[in-house]
Amino acid sequence: MVMWYGLRFAGMFGRLVLLITAWGSLFFLTGCPYSFTGASVPPHLRTVAIPLVDDQSGFGEPGLRERFTTELTNLFISDNSLEIADRRTSDSILEGVITRVTDAASVVGQGESVSKRRVTITATFAYRDLKLRTKVWEKSFSNWGDYDTGVGGISQQQVGLEEATKKIAEDVLLQTVSGW
Repeated sequence: MVMWYGLRFAGMFGRLVLLITAWGSLFFLTGCPYSFTGASVPPHLRTVAIPLVDDQSGFGEPGLRERFTTELTNLFISDNSLEIADRRTSDSILEGVITRVTDAASVVGQGESVSKRRVTITATFAYRDLKLRTKVWEKSFSNWGDYDTGVGGISQQQVGLEEATKKIAEDVLLQTVSGW
């Protein structure tokens, strides 16, 4: 008889533990919402328009705005978080303006000869949600690229411009897809 009460108590205890575990799990899953900020783009945003980046820097580099736009577009395509779409049909838009480009000596050698130069690009970008009609973020980005002055002259400047453009484009992509 003592054994039967022991089994009955163990069975009730087991059910109680199971019930508490079930309620606790249910409470945890539904009662404590948790947001994974920075995890991904909201589900209502599936497409982005990237119009031609404007160049207001006065630097006079032909093709810089096209290079920037192409770099951004290619990064978004490879990231696959948002599809590229036309401005008229997209859920969001990423607009940018190159505000400043500087080219200065970064390494000065013996006899004050410049062996490396640094191109620094500053650009402002704004990302807007066209469905909710809100500005998600607006931010200024600045980055640089170095190039050698010994060989190639002005054509080497393109190496620095490409490096700076790529770095800023990566920063813009990161801000757009993980800034939630």
